[in-house]
Amino acid sequence: MSDGHGITADLKKVNSPANVLFASLIGTTIEFFDFYIYATAAVLVFPHLFFPSSSPTAAVLQSLATFAIAFFARPIGSAVFGHYGDRIGRKATLVAALLTMGISTVAIGLLPTYASIGTAAPLLLALCRFGQGLGLGGEWGGAVLLATENAPPGKIAWYGCFPQLGAPLGFFMSGGIFLLLSETLTNEQFFSYGWRIPFLASAVLVLVGLYVRLKITETPAFQKVLDKGERVKIPLATVFSEHGRMLVLGTIIALATFVLFYLMTVFALSWGTTALGYSRQQFLILQLFAVVFFAITIPVSALLADKYGRRITMILVSIAMILFGLLMAPMFVANNIVAVTIFLSLGLALMGMTYGPLGTMLSELFPAEIRYTGVSLTFNLGGIFGASLAPYAATWLATNYGLHYVGFYLSGAAALTLVALLLVKNRA
Repeated sequence: MSDGHGITADLKKVNSPANVLFASLIGTTIEFFDFYIYATAAVLVFPHLFFPSSSPTAAVLQSLATFAIAFFARPIGSAVFGHYGDRIGRKATLVAALLTMGISTVAIGLLPTYASIGTAAPLLLALCRFGQGLGLGGEWGGAVLLATENAPPGKIAWYGCFPQLGAPLGFFMSGGIFLLLSETLTNEQFFSYGWRIPFLASAVLVLVGLYVRLKITETPAFQKVLDKGERVKIPLATVFSEHGRMLVLGTIIALATFVLFYLMTVFALSWGTTALGYSRQQFLILQLFAVVFFAITIPVSALLADKYGRRITMILVSIAMILFGLLMAPMFVANNIVAVTIFLSLGLALMGMTYGPLGTMLSELFPAEIRYTGVSLTFNLGGIFGASLAPYAATWLATNYGLHYVGFYLSGAAALTLVALLLVKNRA
């Protein structure tokens, strides 16, 4: 007996639902915590300590450029970890991805600044950022498969939303720790050593994640691939040669999700604390409040996706995102905290609605023998086109043309995602 992901009833070892869901959630929470503390530091810290410049705007743009490096590393991580995930197994690959991310993050916390070693500092920062992207490129796809390939029929999107919950949890933890440091340390202490604490603290979280990951067994779907001898020699080549259309459509399906999230987080924090004049503490509190809506709507959208279908759920959310982009500029203004709070809350609620079923939908575009590679590539290629340049492009558009054009940018990305969803048949 099997479902769409090859769940079999005759396996001797079966992962319990609690173990599966916690292992998929804890890993992505750690990974996204690591990823987001960099995003926050790229706006608040790195422009001052790693990119000294006569122009504050130029320093921020240089810092955001290193932020983008990870998104170009992620498809490489997808290819490398995806290869081993489809050849050796999901479990071992997930452990390796978590270690890669964790070591890179702790290393950032130990880096000397520009004042100490000159231009070597931003180069080393960029190298560590590349390592973060490499690890996350292999982590997300494996965590989604760990959940969905262990899911019972009718609950695949529900299981698939648990690794997605790692995003708001990781963001809440990263924003919370920066807020705590801002409240307890002076500005001088924060820039002297305080900013390093989140990166170094990641080591503890990684150890917890490794412990949980090492206790799980292989997923039933991949075990079935092993039992039947269906492993593909070079999964990446098979994805491009036999599943190219799904790769392109899956990438575009992920596009608007990335654009929306990084406009609501990195760009909003940068623009809000510079052009609009909000304090760092004030804006972080607003973002942390809005992230609650992100977390709440992820399971809501997963339930809807299991009941009505992944595709129709994401089509409706994409239409809502187009409309939201058109309303962005009037809501994101100075001296109106109520409007900004509603703006952030609505944006991150929409993010949860599209993000909840995204992993499940992308996983269903590919067969089990190349699924790790396929789902990781689509998600992370979506990151390159949707997120890597989003904060940079939005800052440039807002500075030169106004916030209305940032909204048009989001609406355009959502329209492209809508077209891709219309072209993909329901593959559940």
